[in-house]
Amino acid sequence: MGCLINSIATRINHIRNLDRRVQSLTNALRVLTDARDDLKRQVDRAESTGLTCTNQVKGWLERVETIEAEVILLIEDVGQATRLFWCCNPNCLSRCKLSNKVSQKLGVISQLMERGTSDVIVAEGSHPVTVEEMPIRLTIGLDVMLERVRQVLKEEDVGIIGIYGMGGVGKTTLLKNINNEFLTLAHDFNVVIWVLVSKDFVAEKIQQTIGERLGLSWEETECQKQRAKKIYQIMRRKKFLLLLDDVWEGIDLEKIGIPLPDKINKCKVVFTTRSMDVCSDMDAHCKLKVEFLKEKESWQLFCEKVGRSDILDAPSIRPHAETIIRKCGGLPLALITIGRAMANKETEEEWKYAIEVLNKSPSELRGMEDVFILLKFSYDNLDNDELRSCLLYCSLFPEDYSIEKEQLIEYWIGERFLDSSHDGNAHNMGHSLIGSLKVACFLETGEEETQVKMHDVIRSFAFWISGKSEKKFLIQASAGLTEAPSAINWEGAERISFFDNGITELLEIPVCPYLSTLLLQWNSCLNKISSGFFQFMPALKVLDLSFTSVREIPMSICKLVELHHLDLSGTKLSSLPKELGGLAKLRHLDLQRTHYLRTIPREAISGLSQLRVLNFYYSGWEVQDCESENEVRFADLDCLRHLTTLGITVSKLTSLRRLSGFNSLLKCIQYLYIKEYEGLFSLELSSTPGDSERLRRLSINNCCNLEYLEIGVGAGKTWLRSLEVLALHGLPNMIMVWGNPVTQGCLQNLRSINMWHCHKLKNVSWIFRLPKLEMIYLFYCKEMEEVISEDEVVEEDSKAFPSLRTISIRDLPELRSFSRQVMSFPSLERIAVIDCPKLKKLPLKASNASALPTIYGSKEWWDKLEWDETATRGAIIEIRGVPCFPFVSDPDLQCTL
Repeated sequence: MGCLINSIATRINHIRNLDRRVQSLTNALRVLTDARDDLKRQVDRAESTGLTCTNQVKGWLERVETIEAEVILLIEDVGQATRLFWCCNPNCLSRCKLSNKVSQKLGVISQLMERGTSDVIVAEGSHPVTVEEMPIRLTIGLDVMLERVRQVLKEEDVGIIGIYGMGGVGKTTLLKNINNEFLTLAHDFNVVIWVLVSKDFVAEKIQQTIGERLGLSWEETECQKQRAKKIYQIMRRKKFLLLLDDVWEGIDLEKIGIPLPDKINKCKVVFTTRSMDVCSDMDAHCKLKVEFLKEKESWQLFCEKVGRSDILDAPSIRPHAETIIRKCGGLPLALITIGRAMANKETEEEWKYAIEVLNKSPSELRGMEDVFILLKFSYDNLDNDELRSCLLYCSLFPEDYSIEKEQLIEYWIGERFLDSSHDGNAHNMGHSLIGSLKVACFLETGEEETQVKMHDVIRSFAFWISGKSEKKFLIQASAGLTEAPSAINWEGAERISFFDNGITELLEIPVCPYLSTLLLQWNSCLNKISSGFFQFMPALKVLDLSFTSVREIPMSICKLVELHHLDLSGTKLSSLPKELGGLAKLRHLDLQRTHYLRTIPREAISGLSQLRVLNFYYSGWEVQDCESENEVRFADLDCLRHLTTLGITVSKLTSLRRLSGFNSLLKCIQYLYIKEYEGLFSLELSSTPGDSERLRRLSINNCCNLEYLEIGVGAGKTWLRSLEVLALHGLPNMIMVWGNPVTQGCLQNLRSINMWHCHKLKNVSWIFRLPKLEMIYLFYCKEMEEVISEDEVVEEDSKAFPSLRTISIRDLPELRSFSRQVMSFPSLERIAVIDCPKLKKLPLKASNASALPTIYGSKEWWDKLEWDETATRGAIIEIRGVPCFPFVSDPDLQCTL
């Protein structure tokens, strides 16, 4: 009975003291969680320096989290039991059990407090090194680029730097060198992190690399957002340099956990990519393009990889080595690959064979297929098949050839890569595609801004890609052919180019069911084509026979039922066949510079209902005065309802008057050639046909009676808005008059001026008002004294000739000055001066030699030049002998070819 009474008393005591014990438990838990929070802060500080929390501390923190949850639940249970004790039948046994649990939890908390307050190691590991050294090769030819990056890294306003360029051009090598430079400049950044991104971009992969570099670790169950938070907590406390190699698409740095660089944190992000678009997607503050190696650096790199100076210096080998280097076009990867392939080639025959392979099938040379596979990643990454087709099309042109953008776009329209139903939109889209290919580093700017060209290695890559297609390309442009390949080689070809060869005749009848483009232009000796030549080319869309000696079009041309683009410019045709009118789908017919053309039957044109471009500019044919029923008249041209572009030649007043009665034709005229016009005494450009918006080229030739050419007469009006080329030739009595100050739109798009044999001209001062003027050609104007009159004052030097690239003057015996005022000419590239003995000064002003143009002229003239600025006189300027600048007899041809 005594034991029973004691047991009951103990239980009653537990029940009575339950509330007091719960209060003690609550206080103990608060002390424990405070200790936990203090320890967490220590862990966070340690991890922010790259250390890792120890397992011992991790375990203690986890146990605290567990006991905290258990205590909270226990306290809730006690509260519920207390309410039941006072409201209904009491359950003493239950309250007794709760009291025991509270005592137990107090004991656990006490043990945790003892362990947590003891001397434990919070974190372990070493701080990450500031920079991890990368293995690199010699930076041949990259020193200038490396210095540019160094300078940009010092600019406070630049936080994100994009380095772009073609695959294999040396971007990764450059980035590795940037990384290694901070081995000796470690004080500039707390940490330098290198990450290889690659084409298969995965955010978690980047986080993993950065995390390992910072000494972080995380559980597999942690999501991208949780990892980003951990990375951010450390990176926001550091001045970092993040190097991202081979970026293919925009990366959201914040989602990775990278704080955005700014002036305050002074952090930097540098990345490499193959596309300038990615630089924009990454919001790069600075975009730097890695250019190809120069000739000297290319030779140095090639020699290093061959490793045999005795072979390369041999007279029989060196010329072939130089040819191979030129074909590499300064692309480091190609130079390295081919250099290694040629390392053990010791005979001249082996080197000759290597050149043959590079010309015909470069992928067969050891290692080159690896180069092409690298480029294929970029090719596959282009936005669509249309863009890829446009790129491959550029390989039809000769090696290192500058392609006119407009010509290329017309071909693409003919091939139906672009929709020709809305020509303006199609041309804009074409320029957009060219821009995309340039941004992706597949095309580059040609010799002129209006041109593009394809790098030799990219052209070889295009051959390799097209060779894998079922429908092959047959390309032998500028190959020195004197006869065309056998017709059996044409079978199965989708596109054929024999551009710029010496082919004299095409006598076979090839069977080409898939042929879509045939380029035969600039075979200047080609004068005979068999009558059935076009009989089996049912899919042909683009045919170019321009600048050949063809005098007759074969009758089989009527079989080209899918033909969209036909270029016969510069041929020796005297008439067009009636069968031409059967080409119902023809949209582009170019007959400019057909000087022998005299006859065009109505049937040859009237059936071309879909024609959009028709060009007779500089042609020997013009609409006859007589109302002949058999020949083309203005009324026939007026029936071409889809016509948007018309080029025309006139030599009689009656022709101009008759043309003025066809408003729809006037709106289409973009090319106008006025020649040998007797009785033309005065011409107001604002009254010329089609001049208000559409006219692009105007040429006036041998109109000996022309005395006044009035420009922009009529205040407040805008004329000749789209004129690009003005050519005046053989106008000995002409005096130009500018009727009023330049109005918005008046000649504002004029890019080229050609003036020959305009002897009454004293100056052409009005030209400095033209913002887009790129080329000036002034030849044989015997009374010209100044180009810009001394009465004209250019108030703001920076706005004078902002686009001018070429000045070419010849046989101006009275010319004393170009301008009395010195100018900076921000875009000027070259000046050619021939037979201008009184010209003693050039109006050049430049602070350094690189800003000066190349000057062509005789040494005798050069030695007599007077200079106002010592710095300009002492600058390095290239001197060439007469007549080192190309002059041609046709002034308009000079700027169109």
